[in-house]
Amino acid sequence: MSTKISIQTGQKENRWRLAWSQQLFRKKIALGFALNIPILVAFPLFFQYIEHRKGTQLNDILLNQIPAENVSFFIFFIIWSMALLTLIRAINQPEIFVTFLYAFFFISISRMVTITLVPLDSPEHLIPLIDPLSNSFYGKSFVTKDLFYSGHVATQFLIYLCLKNRFDKILAILSTITVAVLVLIQHVHYSIDVLAAPPFAFVCFRIGRSIAKKGIKF
Repeated sequence: MSTKISIQTGQKENRWRLAWSQQLFRKKIALGFALNIPILVAFPLFFQYIEHRKGTQLNDILLNQIPAENVSFFIFFIIWSMALLTLIRAINQPEIFVTFLYAFFFISISRMVTITLVPLDSPEHLIPLIDPLSNSFYGKSFVTKDLFYSGHVATQFLIYLCLKNRFDKILAILSTITVAVLVLIQHVHYSIDVLAAPPFAFVCFRIGRSIAKKGIKF
């Protein structure tokens, strides 16, 4: 039994070494960062632009039934706990890392496109979401019009899709559902923003995974 465990541990430790030994993998990692860094740099400018844009306030029947409450701490805790879990798993599984890297890029691009094409004003009774880490990408002021579709929910669902372990996936799908409910409770999104997030995340995941796995041995 101990021999089997040591062999499995060694296999996990060698996954990054095996992947990194492939020139194509190193190029994919470099390209993934090269694509994401300009997006992260552009985010503050983009979000400040859409914040000053006139949009439409929706009459959301579901949201109207939910009293607004500040649940920023719980959203922050869940999101970054799952991000940490994903990072820990990626230490042993390079496929998770490179898949997330590309899928996150496509989520970011698609959100910029959908937010631009669907100009919305913030929901009534919105309470600004306080997240010291995420808010650093939004610029100097709170952003309330980055609505269609929800990046918080999409990222949680992307984590669910990327993770391999059954228990991890259960945690991730529960975190996705919980964050979806919490952003509605805080009125930072319309229900359509939340419902649209998983399908968009799924498409971005499939594209990201296809790029990550093509030509690489993990």
